[in-house]
Amino acid sequence: MAKRKELVAMLLAGGQGSRLYPLTKNLAKPALYFGGKYRIIDFPLSNCINSNIDTVGVLTQYQPLELNDYIGSGGPWDLDRTYGGAHILPPYQQTEGTDWYKGTANAIYQNIPFMEKYNPEYVLILSGDHIYRMNYGRMLQAHKDKKADCTIAVMNVPIEEASRFGILTADEDDRITKFEEKPANPTSTKASMGIYIFSYEIMKKYLQEDEANPASSNDFGKDIIPTMLERGCRMYAHEFKGYWKDVGTISSFWQSNMDMLDASSGFDLGNPAWKIYYRHGSSHPHYAGESAVIKESLVSEGCEVNGNVENSVIFPNVVVEKDAIVRDSVILPGTIVRAGAMVNYTVTSTNVDIGETSVVGESKEIARGKITVLGENVVIPQGRRIEAGLSLETADLAGGEVSR
Repeated sequence: MAKRKELVAMLLAGGQGSRLYPLTKNLAKPALYFGGKYRIIDFPLSNCINSNIDTVGVLTQYQPLELNDYIGSGGPWDLDRTYGGAHILPPYQQTEGTDWYKGTANAIYQNIPFMEKYNPEYVLILSGDHIYRMNYGRMLQAHKDKKADCTIAVMNVPIEEASRFGILTADEDDRITKFEEKPANPTSTKASMGIYIFSYEIMKKYLQEDEANPASSNDFGKDIIPTMLERGCRMYAHEFKGYWKDVGTISSFWQSNMDMLDASSGFDLGNPAWKIYYRHGSSHPHYAGESAVIKESLVSEGCEVNGNVENSVIFPNVVVEKDAIVRDSVILPGTIVRAGAMVNYTVTSTNVDIGETSVVGESKEIARGKITVLGENVVIPQGRRIEAGLSLETADLAGGEVSR
């Protein structure tokens, strides 16, 4: 009999990312590009292997093909193991057909057979859409020291943002005394990060009970955690103090990319002791021509820059032609910014074509939070102006009109 795994990680990566539309129109949110060369899912996967966790179930659902191809056998993260490693887990195939994941708790419930294969003592539940570096091993040790049934990673957030999160209250020993999912009037600033460690047998019991309850929404934050707390389970908070960003909106996605350019943000990916691993693409080095001006920006491999790039993150195989200007923007792979075009405070998807002398967005100061978004394969005709804050899925070449 194979040796049991002390801990198995279950990574929830089936999110649609509707608030990131049109960037996620054809892509699961965890597969979205980030920071010049990464995908969002690189962060939790890298955290796992850096924390000596070598068995990860990746639960997929919405637009999974590119994400599945990207993860492959898990090699870039040293998760291509004979026993353990990375496993893609679509909705469970049952004798009567496939049942879509109905909620976070139901998704884990459907994969009890996968977890049972490794007979774990503990299970780590992760989300696939957060940007952060975290040592899960410290959290596991705290869980064991407290003899906890459940440990929840928390961080303090501004009180005005607290209603976006599951908010908890804990005593001086960090034992949780109260939990509210997205309360209208929060009484604490301790926010759940959606990262949980459960003692496996206890979690399984509550998942099975929850599945049998037709009134349940089958969600950890709304159902499992409140029920366990109500019944007196030993539940503890584990405070995290590093950089963490939920990149679930266009503004948070833009800001987190910009944080890479700001030394004061606390977001530093250069630590060799805690590398973020990723699947390398095949590409040539970037090229900056004689007319190029690049200031406070990240320009990735395979790019060709002959224009001006300021305070921007430029992904592989982007072309910025002569006299083009890109400011305060996140430009995803394969995009062309043609000669004389101006791109301000914008996020593009992949393979966008911005025509000569066209103007996309407004300066950050004038736009006042209205980020312009261009979807995959959008073509902006020559000389067109796209106002600040528009989110474009398609562009009509014939009439030169744009559609939202």
